[in-house]
Amino acid sequence: MKLITLAIVLFSLNIHAQDYYKIKGRVTHENEALPYVNVYIKNSSTGTTTDDDGYFTLSRIPAGNFDITASFVGFKTQTKAVKVSSNINKLVFDLEYDNALDEVVVTGTLKPVSRLESAVPVEVYSPAFFNKNPTPNIFEALQNVNGVRPQINCSVCNTGDIHINGLEGPYTLVLIDGMPIVSGLSTVYGLSGIPNPLIEQVEIVKGPASTLYGSEAVGGLINIITKLPENAPIVFADSHVTGWGEVNVDAGFKAKVGDKATLLFGTNYFNYSNKIDNNNDNFTDVTLQDRISIFNKWDFKRKENRTLSLAARYFYEDRWGGEMQWNPSFRGSDEVYGESIYTSRYEVFGKYQLPVDESINFEFSYSDHDQNSVYGDTPYLAEQRIAFGQMLWDKSLKNHDLLFGVAARYNFYDDNTTATITADEATIPSIFVQDEIKLSEKQNVLLGLRYDYDNRHGSIVTPRIAYKFKPTKTDIIRLNAGTGFRVVNLFTEEHAALTGARDVIIEEALDPEQSYNVNLNYLKKLYTKKGMIFTFDASAWYTYFTNAIIPDYDTNPNQIIYANLDGNSVSQGISLNIDAVLGSGISGSIGATLQEVSQTENDIKSRQILTEKFTATWALSYKHYPTHLTLDYTGNLYGPMRLPILGELDPRDEYSPTWSIQNIQLTYDGFNNFEIYGGVKNLLNWTPNKGNPFIIARADDPFDKNVDFDANGNVLATPNNPYALTFDPSYIYGPNQGIRAFLGLRYTLK
Repeated sequence: MKLITLAIVLFSLNIHAQDYYKIKGRVTHENEALPYVNVYIKNSSTGTTTDDDGYFTLSRIPAGNFDITASFVGFKTQTKAVKVSSNINKLVFDLEYDNALDEVVVTGTLKPVSRLESAVPVEVYSPAFFNKNPTPNIFEALQNVNGVRPQINCSVCNTGDIHINGLEGPYTLVLIDGMPIVSGLSTVYGLSGIPNPLIEQVEIVKGPASTLYGSEAVGGLINIITKLPENAPIVFADSHVTGWGEVNVDAGFKAKVGDKATLLFGTNYFNYSNKIDNNNDNFTDVTLQDRISIFNKWDFKRKENRTLSLAARYFYEDRWGGEMQWNPSFRGSDEVYGESIYTSRYEVFGKYQLPVDESINFEFSYSDHDQNSVYGDTPYLAEQRIAFGQMLWDKSLKNHDLLFGVAARYNFYDDNTTATITADEATIPSIFVQDEIKLSEKQNVLLGLRYDYDNRHGSIVTPRIAYKFKPTKTDIIRLNAGTGFRVVNLFTEEHAALTGARDVIIEEALDPEQSYNVNLNYLKKLYTKKGMIFTFDASAWYTYFTNAIIPDYDTNPNQIIYANLDGNSVSQGISLNIDAVLGSGISGSIGATLQEVSQTENDIKSRQILTEKFTATWALSYKHYPTHLTLDYTGNLYGPMRLPILGELDPRDEYSPTWSIQNIQLTYDGFNNFEIYGGVKNLLNWTPNKGNPFIIARADDPFDKNVDFDANGNVLATPNNPYALTFDPSYIYGPNQGIRAFLGLRYTLK
């Protein structure tokens, strides 16, 4: 008993021998208190938040050396080294604004430059922006970007493309790390399967960028920039499930391989296997999907910090939609209708800086896309291969920042449709030059010129000019003008044609489209004395197209007619984005776009199909620091758009209603390295069938077995077919998925 008592006494003395101290202090901005700032000891679980007057206390701190960090949204994180041997009562952090204009962008000028100095307006979106409304792919995530709309093109298989400022998907170029490996046939697939935690940022340029990027960058471009391996987490995982049965998993790691290489590995898996038919048309509301993507990126250390990186990605997907009783045994038959798509795709891309004194880089990419699909009893077998290489010489002189480039792009495309009798194969060599001239401390002008040669169309020249005026540190005015072009690269994965409802008609040899664009942009950063930050970004644009290639759904409801427009097409509009950090854990953004996209032929002006006149997006966040909870409310609003109806008797509305998708999410980040999040998507339970008698025409007769035609091939109205329709799933303008809950877990080890 005495031994036990002695042990207790000694243990008690040992406890009291360990002294603990308090660290008290305050966080301010320009001597104004900052409440709810996170203050914590780095690499530990000890932390707190400041009170309404900016004061904080860290308790029970043992003697030793520590790094104390103060972190707050909208301000630069600040860390101070502190030696603790007694109580500290006056540790002060005076935080500076985190100027988002200083983000480094590369898309506008093909070289790293801060947004503040870029003559070309570039929008930048971080993973934190997309985490406000978690999605299984970047394609869906872009729905919250003002002026950008993911367009679903088929009610049955749900594939689609990206619209920028109202222009169709073929006008948008999608890049991964600056490489044009996603285009045409592969757009919707190329934007799926990139693990979200591997994305450093997404950069968007609205308006023609053909001077630097060539064909397809007519309406704008999207550059998905992946993380450098050394900047990536050691281990990461992010998984969520929805009430509809969707499962999405992102996972990966980085590792040192020897002394000179760093490996970044990531994978994405998505599965949806739950047949749902809420609109009772006997067709799946959402395609069933089984998808896996593997991403691998290497960075190598070289002398004088020269660049050498290599990345590869493999993507496989099995998706199908159709009648509820369909199964793979019906694939390709005319018994039960289904659209089944097997996609296999791989990509390789990299960058090598030459071992010379000048800054010269060689960049390259290759992609191979194989698609085996059937639409009912119509097979669609397609291959697409794209090889690209370019040499860039970055040369700075007094008041001149020069960029010289030579490039070559090889395109191969073949399918089994009548639109591609022989394989479409072309090699397009290019040369371009760019000079950014510093006129004064406040003014810059950028001049660019590109020459491409296409043996099908001859020489193509695209100039551009950009002027930047910076009257103050927080005001930027940019004026951009130039031309763009798009060579003929007609893919016939038009679902309305492949289902048999419409035939593809190419009336003539198609010439390249040309565009002429002017864009005026004004950006203003506003700081208030109470610590609030506002960013205003306004743009007005006008784009004029000649030789426009626009699918004609109107002349004959049983055909899609392709021809160069005998007239002109115009895209014009204005947009405004406002970002705000209001303090006390509240931040948000709102954007709106007014636009008109039309074509004029034979003096008749018509509105472009599937193009909204106005759109709005918003994101509102509130973080309650004491409870580690963050509430995110996101949404979008789209105005009416003209839809592809099948004739005068078609009872479906010719114009869509004004519609909105809204989401809410709650996130808890009080655990070390873990976040738990959950919420509700599509709070209004909106789907395109609202107010329409049906979405899919003749869903009860998908093979048109009971449709009668006259001698000219026109559909006849009969008692069995009073609206004179054929089967057609192309009447779609938004996601056909209603309200659903979701729950997820995110792990990051840095």
